[in-house]
Amino acid sequence: MHAATDRLEFAPPATPGRPRALILAVLVHGLLLVALSLGVQWKRDAQVISADAELWSAVPREAAPKLLEPPLELPPPEPPAPTKAVPPAPDPTPVVTAPAPKLPEFDIALEQEKLRLKKQHERELAKQEALRLEKIAEQKHLQDKLKQDKLKHDKLKADKLKADKLKQEQFQAEKLKQEQADKAQKAALDKKQAAVEAKQLEAQRVKNLQRMTGMAGASGGPNAGGTALKSSGPSASYAGRIRARVKPNIVFTEEPQGNPVAEVEVRTSPDGTIISHKISKSSGLKSWDDAVLKALDRTQVLPRDTDGTVPSALLLVFRPKD
Repeated sequence: MHAATDRLEFAPPATPGRPRALILAVLVHGLLLVALSLGVQWKRDAQVISADAELWSAVPREAAPKLLEPPLELPPPEPPAPTKAVPPAPDPTPVVTAPAPKLPEFDIALEQEKLRLKKQHERELAKQEALRLEKIAEQKHLQDKLKQDKLKHDKLKADKLKADKLKQEQFQAEKLKQEQADKAQKAALDKKQAAVEAKQLEAQRVKNLQRMTGMAGASGGPNAGGTALKSSGPSASYAGRIRARVKPNIVFTEEPQGNPVAEVEVRTSPDGTIISHKISKSSGLKSWDDAVLKALDRTQVLPRDTDGTVPSALLLVFRPKD
């Protein structure tokens, strides 16, 4: 009743000839329904059209219950109205079609709910797509960062290997240079040592030749082990001969403490005559030094050595208790 009142409230004003026009419209619709029923087999149960969409979300969420649309029931076709004889009108009037009937409020609410669910579904899809694109962008950013880090690590590793190789090459070059310097220094030392040894060998060879050429005129005995042509210096028995010649001429009656030593430097001529004498080292006892000098004065001539010569300079040592 309320719906009918709303329709009457918003209906256009009545026009002349409305009943006739309404009767004609009902008649035309009835004929159209009969024609459709004859050509098409109607299905009593309306087909429910539904679609499933699989949504992915970063956070698992429980899906809402599936919306089931109630089957649309078509109103049964109205039986055709009986035709009545319409008396001809005195004046022709224009045929006016009735306005389309307004949809029920239930259908409007259903359509609005469908539209709301569709928009909500589109928003969810857009949100899921945004999350998916954001996740893809984040993964791409992470991959790019990993790739850059790997490139940086590879570059650092390559630079380190290059620096190590260069350092090793420099070390090998310095080592080779040092080895060459050591070899050159060793060669120079070997050459110098060889020259010194050659010089020494040459000197030894010359000395041996000189010694071998002079062995014919050597004056040593058969058992002599020297290399000179003649022996130099007094023989081992010459000191005893001088002591035997000088000691009888020493006049000394004192009893000295200990055994003082008087050293006398004596110079002689080739025949043994004493030219001069002097105390080179005093015994500390003047009477013993004077007695030795007087004994040399009394001796006057020293004996010859075994080779018949007398040294020109002698250092004689005298002790009172010898």
